[in-house]
Amino acid sequence: MCDVCGDAQHDPQVSRRDFLKTSALATLLPWSVGAALAAEPPASGASPQPNSIAPADALKRLMDGNARYAANAPNERDFSSGRAARVQAQYPIATILGCADSRVAPEFAFDQGPGDLFVLRVAGNIVNPDLLASVEYGAQFLGVPLIMVLGHTGCGAVDAAIKVLKANAVLPGHLPGLISAIKPAVIAAEKTQTGNLLDNAVAENVRRQVARLKSSPPIVQKLYVGKKIDIVGGVYDLATGKVALV
Repeated sequence: MCDVCGDAQHDPQVSRRDFLKTSALATLLPWSVGAALAAEPPASGASPQPNSIAPADALKRLMDGNARYAANAPNERDFSSGRAARVQAQYPIATILGCADSRVAPEFAFDQGPGDLFVLRVAGNIVNPDLLASVEYGAQFLGVPLIMVLGHTGCGAVDAAIKVLKANAVLPGHLPGLISAIKPAVIAAEKTQTGNLLDNAVAENVRRQVARLKSSPPIVQKLYVGKKIDIVGGVYDLATGKVALV
């Protein structure tokens, strides 16, 4: 089974052609220009980047913002302010790997402004090779100190995985590949004695994606083990707007 996508049929090894393509692409992209490198300390005497904060401080900013959002008391913002400065570089305080559900908007849910969050979204908030690459980019080249996997109540992708396992539902198109990454969480959640299966599977899926990121070499695992970043999970409640850490 692939450690990245959870698909038993997927070969996690990168082909020589993929490696060469990736290497060629890396030479074309000026990622290091104006970027904060999480793996390297700032030059002596240089001012720290705006997002050079401890992971715990980044998490506190998110949760404080979520409390404001849930209380319908968000900070007032001039969204045009700082636009010119953001042309030069971005300094997000957190990467959010969230679900594509239209009702879950991380910038609103955490009451953050433009440039504060590096947001990745896919149905079921799963880790696959493309999303892992984006997480790596945020951690390595943008200096993001915190990664959060954000699930939500009533997730349709998790519910579909339940229907596939419990009722042998047949899904069209590419959906089976997506759902295969969520099935292990549903199977594990079935063993939980309290709560309902959907809620338990949503939380379990978040925990499994967090664990997958923590053990994903070469970049994320190294930065996490070195305590340069932290990786956490949360579940957004559609009814209240509150995020609970799991």
